[in-house]
Amino acid sequence: MCGIMGYIGSEEAYPRIIEGLHRLEYRGYASAGVALLTENQELNVYKCKGKVSDLEAFARQKDCSGSIAIGHTRWATHGAPNDVNAHPHYSGSKNLAMVHNGIIENYASMKIELQKRGHVFLSDTDTEVLVHLIEEIQKQEKVSLSKAVRLALKQVVGAYAIIVLSKDNPNQLVVAKKGSPLVIGIGVNEFLVASDATPM
Repeated sequence: MCGIMGYIGSEEAYPRIIEGLHRLEYRGYASAGVALLTENQELNVYKCKGKVSDLEAFARQKDCSGSIAIGHTRWATHGAPNDVNAHPHYSGSKNLAMVHNGIIENYASMKIELQKRGHVFLSDTDTEVLVHLIEEIQKQEKVSLSKAVRLALKQVVGAYAIIVLSKDNPNQLVVAKKGSPLVIGIGVNEFLVASDATPM
């Protein structure tokens, strides 16, 4: 069981994501990570094996600026609990980052087909497969990110709650769910999304 959280608004996103991940610690996890679209429009992913406090130490000297971010605590289902398999995961171009709670049952066959088309995967996770597929559809079909997510999810068998962050869409988080819990919070000039209400 994983914990996911996203923030977009007028305030700094990183401290809100970290606080939210701490509140999700009760769900159990073996790694944690965050993806941020910085003030310099760089999409940075910081992740590591261990606790949220280990992630904070790892990211302490890094650029954590910006008002949009996603975060994740992972209990390993596909692949060992290590730095590489920790979420968030990049797409092939590193223009997209995604977090996911759930299990994609047909990820292995999807991965084989994507590898045949030249995709290279760094992790053993089902999540990385899905974010690669989303990016491929977006490029090939020349559609918006939200449309690409919808088209990709039509190919997915399993349960999921996902949050997708795009370098090219600095004012948008795309979320979707099937079978896994997901809560959206609406604030004043801000939106939050999480596995449950505790981070809010």
